Amino acid sequence: MLKELYIENLAVIEQTSVTFGSGLTVFTGETGAGKSILIGGIKAILGGRVSKDLVRSGAEKAVITALFDVHGESGEEELLLTREISSTGTSVAKINGKPVTAADLRKAAAELIDIHGQHDSRTLTDNIHQRELLDNFGRLTADLEAYAVVFKSFSELSRRIKKLQIDENIKAEKTALLKDKIEDVNSYKLTLGEETEVSQKLTAARNSKAIKQGLGIIRECLSTDSVREARGILKEIAEFLPDGDEILKRVESLAIELDDVRGEIAALDSDGSDSAQTARLEERMSDLLRLKRKYKLDIDELIAEHESWRDELAELEYSEDMTEKLLTERKDTGDNLKRLAGEITEKRKKAASELAVKITEELTELDMPNVRLFFDVRQEKVTVSGMDSVEIMISVNKGEEPKPLAKIASGGELSRIMLAIKAVLAETDSVPTMIFDEIDTGISGRAAQKVGAKLAGIAEKRQVLCVTHLASIAAKADKHLLIEKSDDGERTFTRVKNLEPDERKKELARIISGDEEQLTVNIVAGKM
Repeated sequence: MLKELYIENLAVIEQTSVTFGSGLTVFTGETGAGKSILIGGIKAILGGRVSKDLVRSGAEKAVITALFDVHGESGEEELLLTREISSTGTSVAKINGKPVTAADLRKAAAELIDIHGQHDSRTLTDNIHQRELLDNFGRLTADLEAYAVVFKSFSELSRRIKKLQIDENIKAEKTALLKDKIEDVNSYKLTLGEETEVSQKLTAARNSKAIKQGLGIIRECLSTDSVREARGILKEIAEFLPDGDEILKRVESLAIELDDVRGEIAALDSDGSDSAQTARLEERMSDLLRLKRKYKLDIDELIAEHESWRDELAELEYSEDMTEKLLTERKDTGDNLKRLAGEITEKRKKAASELAVKITEELTELDMPNVRLFFDVRQEKVTVSGMDSVEIMISVNKGEEPKPLAKIASGGELSRIMLAIKAVLAETDSVPTMIFDEIDTGISGRAAQKVGAKLAGIAEKRQVLCVTHLASIAAKADKHLLIEKSDDGERTFTRVKNLEPDERKKELARIISGDEEQLTVNIVAGKM
């Protein structure tokens, strides 16, 4: 459940903090007051797209923070989501203070909030969206994932078979080309990491003269003669000096250490590369560079590509046997694919019957008593989502034959259909918060009252937030928030105010206006 929302420097909202509770919360306000900005802030915190245009003019960044109650195995816990949008267009997302990606926010949000806006009603007319609604209701996710694995395997087998079934002349040319490339690379006996190794050895070889001279000078500088002389003198006078014995031990250790270092330098000096070795390294590096230019690949990449050439050549040389084997494998996979697709079809049809009945019942309660609705599930060609096309067919008036939803539903009818679907799906999913942004589009009168009652009913089981322009919906709320805009003569400000009972009456009267003011007061009185 969403507990609190904090917004800073988001468009006309300079700073606001909103506390939420359970049940139904509504947002009302004049057109342009900032309701859409508030919803935009919620969408941003849920990982939606953002832009620098959202940042309030003159501010360096906008900040949106949302605090959620989430139910874990150990009881109630809190989850803090944060989104910062800079005036340069970059954004930072955090979960409980830890930086994450916007994709991580979206993943977390999917389990927290289901948000519905006017655009969602329009997408309801899309056949793919209709199929996804049916699949969600029928809990077909696992079935579709298993089917997709087999579909991918079938597609890959088809690709390999097509590749093998090429024209014989083309096959001969391709075989010859692959053989030439394989033999060419084979002749160099390449090894992984060789390019780096040769480069390092060549660098040392090219600088061997300078290295040898430097090491000789270092050996001379580290002569131990003077140290030995100092040690002899110290032995004679150590007993007369404070800490003389300790100093003598340190000088003796220094002499030993210098001998060791000189020995190691002498060993390095003896490892210097001769001219023949340098020539061999130069030739090898030249070969490697030529191969890189020829095949436009690094040496390690070329080794991997060489292996793929050998696999491809093997397929071409044994293409007839391979093709027959792959055809058999594809047939078995295809049979399995059709079986799985058929099972999905049956589950979709079963879910379609149940969902259509439930949606129809909801629509009847939403003042659409004559509605007839069903999902038309038709088998077509096999695709990654099965072999069905799904279309919602509907008739809203007596005597009319059902037609595709996209062709006959009005804006108000679409809003109620979407609300009905959300109400049904609310029984099967576990998302704790639902947001409806202007669900009242295109409706009024008795239909609006029915929508308000339906939202209140959903809010008995989960938290519901709703942006509305209708008093009959707002009057059903457990909490009423007013979005209002003002200015100080220079800047515009939007604030969110929690309305008290008398303030709610005034706001509802403003929404209805005129002679219906008393009706609004009565509605509120009935609610409270």
